[in-house]
Amino acid sequence: MLLPSLSTIPIFYPNNPYPNNSLLRPLRSNRSGSLLSIEIPCQEQVENLQQKLQACQQFLAIHRQIGDRIGEGVTLSNIALIYRELGNYDLALNFYQQALAIQTAIGSRASTAATLNNIGLTYHEVGEYSQALNFYQQALAIHKEIGNRVSEGRTLNNLAELYSQLGQYSQAREFYQQALAVIKVTKDSPNLGNTLHNIGLLHQKLNQYSQALEYYQQALAIRKNINDRTGEGITLSNIALVYDNLGQHSQALDSLKQALAILTEVGNRVGVGNALDSIGMVYKSLGDYASALEYYQQALVILKEIGNRGLERVTLSNIASALESQNQPELAIVFYKQSVNVTEAIRKNLRSLPREQQESYTKTVADTYRSLADLLLKQNRILEAQQVIDLLKVQELNDYLGNVRGNEQTSQGVELLPQEQKVNADYAAIQNRAIQLGKELAELRKIPEANRTPAQATRIAEIVKAQEAIAAEFNAFIRSPEVQALIAAQSPIVRDGSISLRRLKNIQDNLQRLGQGAVLLYPLILEDRLELILTTADSPPIRRTVSVERSELNRAIVEFRSALQNPESDAKISAQKLYKWLIKPLENDLIQAEVQTLIYAPDEQLRYIPLAALHDGKQWLVEHFRINYITADSLTDFNTQPPDKPQVLAAGFTKGSYTFRIGDREFFFAGLPFAAREVDNLVTIFPNSLKLLDGEFTRNATVPRLNDYNIVHLATHAAFVVGQPDDSFILFGNGDRVTLPDVENWRLTNVDLVVLSACETGIGGKLGNGEEILGFGYLIQEAGAKAAIASLWSVSDGGTQALMDAFYTALSLSRSVGTKTNITKAEALRQAQIELIRRNYSAVGQQRGIGIQGRTRNSLPPQISDRLNHPYYWSSFILIGNGL
Repeated sequence: MLLPSLSTIPIFYPNNPYPNNSLLRPLRSNRSGSLLSIEIPCQEQVENLQQKLQACQQFLAIHRQIGDRIGEGVTLSNIALIYRELGNYDLALNFYQQALAIQTAIGSRASTAATLNNIGLTYHEVGEYSQALNFYQQALAIHKEIGNRVSEGRTLNNLAELYSQLGQYSQAREFYQQALAVIKVTKDSPNLGNTLHNIGLLHQKLNQYSQALEYYQQALAIRKNINDRTGEGITLSNIALVYDNLGQHSQALDSLKQALAILTEVGNRVGVGNALDSIGMVYKSLGDYASALEYYQQALVILKEIGNRGLERVTLSNIASALESQNQPELAIVFYKQSVNVTEAIRKNLRSLPREQQESYTKTVADTYRSLADLLLKQNRILEAQQVIDLLKVQELNDYLGNVRGNEQTSQGVELLPQEQKVNADYAAIQNRAIQLGKELAELRKIPEANRTPAQATRIAEIVKAQEAIAAEFNAFIRSPEVQALIAAQSPIVRDGSISLRRLKNIQDNLQRLGQGAVLLYPLILEDRLELILTTADSPPIRRTVSVERSELNRAIVEFRSALQNPESDAKISAQKLYKWLIKPLENDLIQAEVQTLIYAPDEQLRYIPLAALHDGKQWLVEHFRINYITADSLTDFNTQPPDKPQVLAAGFTKGSYTFRIGDREFFFAGLPFAAREVDNLVTIFPNSLKLLDGEFTRNATVPRLNDYNIVHLATHAAFVVGQPDDSFILFGNGDRVTLPDVENWRLTNVDLVVLSACETGIGGKLGNGEEILGFGYLIQEAGAKAAIASLWSVSDGGTQALMDAFYTALSLSRSVGTKTNITKAEALRQAQIELIRRNYSAVGQQRGIGIQGRTRNSLPPQISDRLNHPYYWSSFILIGNGL
């Protein structure tokens, strides 16, 4: 796992009130390499974190006894830093907040800013990036105000690393350059070591290994020179993973063993656990799975002991991967399930998973879910695999948006079978003994070696020997006849289908409520194949495997999307290729089930293409089925029926233009003339409507009224940016903008449907993993609305008007007084798309949304504006959520 170096800002006591008994001595911060002021007896050399903590606690009592508020604040900050290095982030934040309250009360601006920075990096380390950014920005403003250049450089380093972890590499480079410019003036060697280390980490993330090594070596030289032992250990750990990636495994092991010795010496438990896990990874690369498992086991004991769940999740996954490589898939499944459940528990507790912080070298969060689903499918355990895929979709959405709340089913994680529970319990018993021994050993090692009694020295030797025996017990455990028997006994339960019956019943109940021959389609993209899982209302899930590599599938997706966005192209060729992989294997199943409605939960890049535009050689798929997308089964409510009498808020941006910049992108948007007709036609179809155009279509005039209507139609521009929900927005008629986090705060409990009749509501100009496409739909549903309609690419102004007119006309037929027609939202969209396919419409007007380099194209060329039957015009819009 890769570790960054964040910069703590020290808080110094201005005077020493105890010259005869103690000395304010600058010591190195174990995590950051920066200087730390701590009060200790002058005759003692304190290097161990536990000893530092004891010293600080003694002096905190003295400060409080004599009413020394300044000294109390300094010592509280020191205690917080030590707890952070020990991996106890909750206690660290508690002590930092106590220190901040004192420093604010006494008006110490420098100390206040330092503590704000340190609170920010604590949030940074637990993956709460919005909180971290907020505190860093507060700290940076005060540093600049009071002219504290050293502290300014350290906060700049932290901001740069935050942006790097968020994948905003251009901003990260900019802040690193600012930090280096400040360091050049201040000569702040500890922060120079941190910044060079982090620049190396940035290059390593980008697979630029020679540059990464260059910066790491510079950082390592500085850290050795200033005796920053923990910084030295962390840099050595990261260097080792560069060597491992380059295939230089012996050098990787040498570097990691040096790092482990240093981190053990200074007592940095997080670093030790990380180094042990990394050693396991190198042994796995060498094919020495027994050694890999031994080191993973040691790492897991420490990570569980200190409660670092993020790293525990990674190590559990690594154990599973090693077991899978040893051809023990059933036991690997047990450990993958534990890893997934730890991940789900973190999300349940509202602690965002570290999206990129402390990244695993070989495994990411999504990889663990996919590896588990892959193994389950190979064992033909389809129901369990489907549950894992659903959890994956929720987790991917959470990684994009931040805090996604699943229902009770997802919050509980993935189910362990009775036999798996027994294996897990037996293993936990071994783990608990190891953890207790580890705690006892840590306490004994707090005692300086010269002060240990013979009995204590003997006990230390006994514990070390017992730990070796436990490692051997773990290796024996995974091969024991008892474990193998438990795994073998599981097969009849899997075959008879008695597992996950409640989950299957819930899915089938939803499909039965929907009626209309509804089925649930879940694809899963794996490296060597595509798995299709189809669930009907009255039968167990059906699994079909398609032999196509991920790279080939992704090329076909890009080719198809390109054809869809060019009205002059023949999209049927690429449409038929994807039909062959996604629908053809299920054709007989769909016929036998008399399917009319496909509830579709696309995976990864499949989110960038409309299922409706696949082609069987004779017809488009939308001519066979109504289709509505869902983010995940567990996040979708099919219970609510649509209102009988639609009341519509219809708003549009039709005149004027706006230019603005967000991040490194420039946007230019002009009004949409056909949006005026679109809104007028909608108001005509539904008389009880509110119309807001241009200057009336403002944020303040619109948002408070949204929940007064059951259909909200916004004919305007939008951009949803890959990986950046904070930069994604919807544009109002007067130039106001709302971001996805703003949408999260909307209340739409009375709203049945939100239509964003804009463009690029799916992507922001480049393909990512597709979370942004369904992220908007999820937020709309989370706000209370039942469904949303959005587009996957820039569509023509006139074409959109034609499609929307047809959609609302169809929808109005079933909502008219006295009618017996039952046209759902999904059916209305299908009828509108078929009408464009089969009738001779003309397409005129500009494109809605972002064109080349973020600028709007003025109009469609005459040669492509004759007909609207090309899927460019009718397939862009997808329905997300409840399609009733």
